[in-house]
Parts: sequence; structure tokens; C-alpha cells
Amino acid sequence: MNTMLPVTPMLGVVMALLALAGAAVAALGRSGHAMAVLTAAGRAAVQLALVSLVIGWAIGLLPAVVLFLLVMYGVASGTAGRRITRGRAGWWAAVPIAAGTAPVVVLMLVTGVLPTRGITLIPVTGILLGGCLTATSLAGHRALDELRQRRGEVEAALALGLSPRDAALEICRPAAARALVPALDQTRTVGLVTLPGAFVGMMLAGSDPVHAGAVQLAVLVALLAAESAAVVVTIELAARGRFSR
Repeated sequence: MNTMLPVTPMLGVVMALLALAGAAVAALGRSGHAMAVLTAAGRAAVQLALVSLVIGWAIGLLPAVVLFLLVMYGVASGTAGRRITRGRAGWWAAVPIAAGTAPVVVLMLVTGVLPTRGITLIPVTGILLGGCLTATSLAGHRALDELRQRRGEVEAALALGLSPRDAALEICRPAAARALVPALDQTRTVGLVTLPGAFVGMMLAGSDPVHAGAVQLAVLVALLAAESAAVVVTIELAARGRFSR
């Protein structure tokens, strides 16, 4: 059997129980995310079912692959924007996500590291988009929180002669830059704490460990580069007042 988990009715039962357990724990802990756990699990199930069908059709057609990637980019941008702020200003999140993902994908394509096939282009680009989504959301949210809570320090920096951008950067950059910490920790501990998806997937598909490890390393380094760019651009946009609450 090539799958890590046997796909049986019992798997569905266990997933439902885990979702309910997660919601119950969130409710008991008064985290405010009890319903969010259930809705997230339900959405994931529906979305993965639909995506599985769409990928099966689109994977062999390059125009369909490009369209699929654009949809992924749009959803990532909208999700990150909503985490940072509300209204039209949230769509500025599309800039750092593109700034992080696009150059890395182009470099990998131009050098031949990433084949122009849907079977590889979709998952690798999806990983980069997901990483940039998280980095952008965290950096933007932390930057705006700092600017709001430390407004007096921003005004003091302005009084000293700093420009609005420079004053904002001095206050929000240290906290917002910590959005890169999860990616750094993931890369530092790979193989010691977790075995990431690309490595496990290639092993299950029959690749040898060395080949799987090389591919996983390439993905992690690409992810670090993409998220670094996304965080820097997000902080710059926040300092320039592009995100507003």
C-alpha cells in the first residue's frame, strides 16, 4: 500500500472525533476558537475533495495549471489581507505574497530545478504561497499592533525629525520580523523534530532517502527565501500606511 494512512471509513470517523475533540478543548479553554476548529475542518474536507477532482483534470494542461495557481494566489492574498485588516486595504497583502513567491518560482523554472509540469509546479508553488500567506499575516498583524499600541513612541520619533516611514519602521520592524521565526525553526529542526511533507511524500512514492532529502532541502530553502521577502515587503507596506484599521 502506497499511502501513509489507509483510507477507510474508520479514517473518517477518527477525523470527525479529532475535530470534535479539538473544538471541545478550545471551548473548555475559552480560546474563542471552538466553532472555528469545526468550520476549518469541514472546509478542509470539502476543499480537498474538490481540489483532488480539479487537479486530476488540470494537471496535464498548462493553461489549466496556470489558472489553478492564480486561484491559489488570490485565495492566499485574500486570506492574509483579512488577517491583517478589513476592507480594500487588505488586498495590499497580494504584494508581499507575490514578491516572495514569484521570484523563487521563476528562478527555479529558469534553472530547470522545477519542471514545467503540473504534477510538480502546483505543489511546490502551493507550498511557497502557503508559507508567504502565513508570514504576511503574522508580520502585518504584528506591525499594526505595535504601531497602535506604541503610538506615542512613533510620535516621539516624528518629533525628533524622522519621516513617518522611518518612525514607523523603528517601532514595528523588530516585532513584525519575528514572523520569520516559524520558518527558521522548521528549517533548523528538519529531520530531528519533523519529517516534512515533500520528504515523506517522495519516500512513500518509492524515492530513495537521499533524493527525497535533497528535494526537501530545496523546498525548505526556497520557502525561507520566499518568506523573508514577504516579511520585508509587508513591514515596508505597514510602515507606509498601506494597511489600515
